[in-house]
Amino acid sequence: MKTQKFKTNINCGNCLAKVTPILNAEPRVKSWEVDLKSEDRILTIESEDMSAEDVFKTVIKAGFIAKPE
Repeated sequence: MKTQKFKTNINCGNCLAKVTPILNAEPRVKSWEVDLKSEDRILTIESEDMSAEDVFKTVIKAGFIAKPE
């Protein structure tokens, strides 16, 4: 299991509501959270074998950006 952190533009509860079903539907994501209090809105993902590119492509489906920290 590896932990990755990404800067995002997920900045409110409504944004979380949009990205939640996308991340929850990805079977390789074991857990995730977004720190809305952080200036960079850090998304932390624990996954088995997702690359940073895989995470980017998954988050973009919900209309958001995730750049490796």
